[in-house]
This record gives sequence, C-alpha cells and structure tokens, in this order.
Amino acid sequence: MLERRLEPIIRQALDDFRVVVISGPRQAGKTTLVRRVMDGAGTFARLDRAATLHAALADPDGFATFGETPRAFDEVQRAGDPLIRAIKDTVDDDASRGQFLLNGSADFLTVPTISESLAGRAALLELWPFTQGEIHQTPDGFIDAAFSDPDRLLGGGASPLVTGDYLERACAGGFPEAVSMPPAARHTWFRDYLRTVIQRDIKDLSGARRTQDLPKLLKLLAARTAGELVVKNLHDDTGFGSRHTTEAYLGYLLMTYLVVLLPAWSRNLTSKAARRPKVHIVDSGLAAHVLGTSPQALARPTDPARGQIIETFAVNEMYRQASWHHGAITLHHFRDRGGAEIDVVAEAADGRLVAVEIKSGPAVDRSDARHLRRLRDKAPEDFICGVVLHTGERAYRLDDRILALPMSRLWTAS
Repeated sequence: MLERRLEPIIRQALDDFRVVVISGPRQAGKTTLVRRVMDGAGTFARLDRAATLHAALADPDGFATFGETPRAFDEVQRAGDPLIRAIKDTVDDDASRGQFLLNGSADFLTVPTISESLAGRAALLELWPFTQGEIHQTPDGFIDAAFSDPDRLLGGGASPLVTGDYLERACAGGFPEAVSMPPAARHTWFRDYLRTVIQRDIKDLSGARRTQDLPKLLKLLAARTAGELVVKNLHDDTGFGSRHTTEAYLGYLLMTYLVVLLPAWSRNLTSKAARRPKVHIVDSGLAAHVLGTSPQALARPTDPARGQIIETFAVNEMYRQASWHHGAITLHHFRDRGGAEIDVVAEAADGRLVAVEIKSGPAVDRSDARHLRRLRDKAPEDFICGVVLHTGERAYRLDDRILALPMSRLWTAS
C-alpha cells in the first residue's frame, strides 16, 4: 500500500476535532486510507450498501451512536441531512475528540441533500488522486521548497525524464486503480468511472433528470482545461435550454470533483471576485480520456491539446500538494489588463507569492519569464520566487528570484 501524504494530517485531526470529514473524487483511495487509519479499531460502516443505508435512514440517531469510536461512515453523503444532524447532536452532547471519521465522493459543503455543515465541530479535508511523488515514493516537496528556500530547487542534478515521459505520466493520471493499467484497460476504467459518477452519484445527489447531457458538458470543459471559464460561451456551446441549466450542471461536476476552478489572483478583493477563473479537469488522465487523446497524439508539437494536458498535469500536482501543506496555501491564476498571464500564483496566508509558468516543451529562455518579472516588480516584497517549469533536463537561474526547472522538480524536490 502506497503511503498517502494526507494520512498524518488525518491522524492529527482526529486528535484535535470531534469530527473529521474527508471528501474527494470517487476512487481516489478514501476508503482504503480510512481503513488504514482505523487499523481495525472503532466502527466502520459503508453507506453505499443498501442494507447499511436503510439502517442509517430508518434510525439516524441510533446509527450515529452505535459501536465504538471512532465511527467511520463511508460515502456519508448518501444518508443526507438526517444522519449529519444526528452526528451533530451526538458531538454536541459529548465534546470528545475523534468521534467520527466521515468520507464521501462529493463536496460536503455543496451537496444539495445536506444543509448541516458541522461548522466548528469538523475538520474538512480533501483526498485527491495520487501525486507523482506518492506513486514513485519521492518527496513531493516543491511547494514547501519554493516558499522556504527556492535555491533548493536548483539541486538534484539533471532530470532523467524527457517530454515523452511527461506525456505518458499525464495521460496515465493519478487514480490509484487506473494509473498502472495498460491504455486499453485504462480507457475502459475511465469510461465506466464517468458512467458511475454521472448516472448514479450526480443523479442520486441532485435529482437531475437529464444526466445524459452531462458528458457533453464535461467534454466541452475538457476542451477548455487550463483555460479561462467563460460561462456564457460554455452555455452557447452546450445548446442547453437555459443558462441556469448550464450553471447547475457545472455545479454538479464541481460537486463530484470532476472539475476544479482556479480563481483569478489580485490584491484587489473586489477585482479578484469579478475576474474569471480557469477550469481544470481534476485529473490529467481523465482529461486525456475525455478528449480522446494519447501520448502519441500529444507528442506532435502542433497538437492543440498538448499544452493544455501538460498544464493540467502540473496544476493537478500543485493542487494536491497545497491540500496537505502545513501552511494555508491557495492557488490562483493571474491575468492583467496589459496581457500578462501566469499559469499559477500560489499565495501563503501572509501574502507571500510563488508564481509558476508551465511549458510543454524543453526549451526555455528569458522571454518565457517576462510575466514573472512583471509580477516580481509589481509585488517585490511578497514575491518569493518565480518558476518556469519545462520538459527538459536542467535546472538553472533565469533572473533574480526566477528559475527554470524540469517539471519533475514538482515531486522530486525535498
């Protein structure tokens, strides 16, 4: 069993909170991780089994208090508000830590059938598919090094990976079951995965009647992965009857972790809220499947999806690292009126910034860092470093506080 970076964070959260909630995409490994943390102790119940779900719905108060703690409820969103309210009542009567370990394949705070957030009682954590570091047992230390000591990123020697290797890894993605499969089997796995999420999970949680329209919407979003999300243009392409339908169905894909949004970065909070986010498919392997592409097709320099898939691959890695980082790190993209664009701006809670440009080729020169220099000069006190990630072998300095790094530094930096 591969070590998951979130495991020590879950264990600490059980010591600190009455309830721990782990959300994330279906098949990201939540059940396996919960069982590992439980290690045979406490009480484990799977709510995706009909008899167990019936018991939870028939007597939520009794279900919530049955068995030894910690009580782990798998796919807890299926039981809806009655069980969550029973859990709330239980922990309000007893302030002991580590009473409940809940997990689900939907964003706990956006499920329509759950109105109780357990605010003040629960730690909300997210488990994503494997990082490259988890797969290959390397440190996954890019974000930590970039904020604490960027010069560390220049060490480690030449990367053994070339562009084709990155394309292979991007198309494999990080879902534990799929990542080691041959391409034909992986295609079948992703196909059935989407059928399950769309035809069962979204239909059960939202009551949406036209779930047959969701694959079209997902394909349109995959074609936009790593691009700004303009909902009006998306709606025009869907052909759905109303923009409300498009927005609601986009919400369902976000709720079930098929897509994620990267908000715009700005020092002006009003401006930040008004600017468009970038959209990314939650896993580059899933994106490649939906687009019907392969490493061989992406190897053509003229393939329009190549840059998108590589950018989504790198953003997936950073998104997952940020989720377990000991400090509060949020990820954004940057675009200003002058045309400067930066793929990722990572911001610490104290305002420090790390900016990242992502290239799908091996060659980098100073012009690739021009927007990083612009941000550095705009926020000189907060700008820790800028990085141009590439698919070449060498790491080197491009400018003051700006580095060119092989993409593998995302997971090999310590």
